[in-house]
Amino acid sequence: MIKKYRKTKETEISVELEICGSGNAEIDTGIGFFDHMLESFTKHSLIDLKLICKGDLNVDFHHSVEDCGIVLGSALREAIYPIKKIERFGDSVVVMDEAAFSCALDLSNRAFLVFEGPKVGKVGEFDIELLEEFFRAVAFNAGITLHLIKLRGQNLHHLSEAAFKSFAVALRRALSKNERAEIPSTKGIL
Repeated sequence: MIKKYRKTKETEISVELEICGSGNAEIDTGIGFFDHMLESFTKHSLIDLKLICKGDLNVDFHHSVEDCGIVLGSALREAIYPIKKIERFGDSVVVMDEAAFSCALDLSNRAFLVFEGPKVGKVGEFDIELLEEFFRAVAFNAGITLHLIKLRGQNLHHLSEAAFKSFAVALRRALSKNERAEIPSTKGIL
């Protein structure tokens, strides 16, 4: 179990994460739609996650969403590295009604994000541009090379959920045990 805590003038966040979990979630960010996305992530990654965030929601959701990504990414980094006897690479295409999202990732300990998804609009009060901010914060703090690509769709709720679920499934696959892999890198370390 990895535990992280971060407090700034804008947010106070605590995370408890178990990557070998069963998808249990206890999420409270004060942002209903974001909570729903994080619950979808835990369910489909099979990661147990407790994430509590108190943020300056009176300003907007940006600080809370980005900072949750920072703390979650930091917890993932601690849980994942150094890599040994796992697949390392994972990919997934997830559909939700008319929407489809693709995710490919590498647990490379080298942060990079390609995000080709919706950047304008709202789901309720949630600014859709925050999707990219969240995934950037996760990728850069976890040391993951992450490609998230919208394949099709219009409904912003469906696209968001497909993005979170495709990330979850790809991460679950990358974390899958492979006893023959030892250290899955020609460098000998990740």
